[in-house]
Amino acid sequence: MKKPIQNYHFNITIKFLLVALLFSFAPQQSNAQIFKKLTQKAQDKIEKEAEDRTERRVNKKIDKTFDETEDAIDGKTSEDNNSENNSNNTNNSSNSTAENGNQASNNPNVVWNKFDFIPGDTVIFEDGPSANEENGEFPSRWDLYRGSAEIGEVNGEPVIMFLNGGGRIVPYLKNSKEDYLPEVFTIDLDVWFDGDDSHNHRYWIKFKDDKNQFNKTKNDQLEIYSNGLEFLDTDKRYPGRENVNWNVNKVGVWKHISIAYTKGKFKAYMDDTRLINVPHLEMNPWGITLLAENDMMYVKNFRIAKGGVKYYDRVLSEGKIIVNGIKFDTNKATLKPESMGPINEIYSLMEKQADLNFSVEGHTDSDGDDTSNMTLSKARGKTVMDKLIEMGISANRLKASGFGESKPIDNNTTPEGKANNRRVEFVKF
Repeated sequence: MKKPIQNYHFNITIKFLLVALLFSFAPQQSNAQIFKKLTQKAQDKIEKEAEDRTERRVNKKIDKTFDETEDAIDGKTSEDNNSENNSNNTNNSSNSTAENGNQASNNPNVVWNKFDFIPGDTVIFEDGPSANEENGEFPSRWDLYRGSAEIGEVNGEPVIMFLNGGGRIVPYLKNSKEDYLPEVFTIDLDVWFDGDDSHNHRYWIKFKDDKNQFNKTKNDQLEIYSNGLEFLDTDKRYPGRENVNWNVNKVGVWKHISIAYTKGKFKAYMDDTRLINVPHLEMNPWGITLLAENDMMYVKNFRIAKGGVKYYDRVLSEGKIIVNGIKFDTNKATLKPESMGPINEIYSLMEKQADLNFSVEGHTDSDGDDTSNMTLSKARGKTVMDKLIEMGISANRLKASGFGESKPIDNNTTPEGKANNRRVEFVKF
């Protein structure tokens, strides 16, 4: 424990007086000169030491104030800090144990814990749009109900562009007058927000086909704006009416929107976070209308998929899990962020079932040549395997492979068939 600063000054003063008394036996003339020098030197030392200690105390106080201010901004309390310190101590202790050769239990840093979106098993509608679509034409996979939409290009990628004040489009399906959404389905897509400061740049997903199902269901729709979602039927909104700031994070950004419907249960996600969770939805989704209310708004990677069985049940019945929701950059083995939903689910399953081992196998559609597809599929399988190992699964429980386009499970003549063939399989071994 540090002594009070007053005691410190007292000790210095005693030392000074003892030295002065010692020199009192010297000749009188030298005595005065030495005493004067000693007095000045001791006084200088006392002042410097006091000044240094005061400065240290002030700096410490300033550091503490800055820390408290930063914690207040981050929403932390002193209890949080104590908990964080304890956590750091635990980690240090764990690392030390590992270094000593003992087995340590290090919890993986699993991100996207609020992103539990798992795409459906079977794709029933998909539109990229394709690179084969002609720029300036109406998107061939859709039908127009109102307004205007055309194929355009943004940063080298084909997109659906809404023009002349926006528009409403519906999937172009043969059975569009019927209920083509199953009891369990998922939807995901990417939407673009530009630098407009008004709140008019918004998208809607309506759960009926406005052109063909106008009398089938209520006007239930998910509203998508740059920093939140709202489901109009339930008035579920994030971040909340009082906190809406239309100017937040709007300049030149793509937002990934995911929707999961399971026999009345409705969840909606923006990027890596679940924002809306409704346990019992008072509606029956029949179809889809995609709506944008202004021009120069862009959409890409739209997909509707039929839901399926839990991963564990699939392993028991089939010995493997087929996942087409793990997505990569075009012609690359780089994971897209929305892939973490299925990967987190596989990780959780392997954590619970310690005897479950997987061969992670990549597959492609028939686009491109055989050799490139084989190389790409193997690289993608390895990327997913490496991610699971990074999250904490033992390397000896995983292996990776790829089969290119050699094992299709659907046709390669439609966008939906190709989407089903582009998959990652987790095969039990």
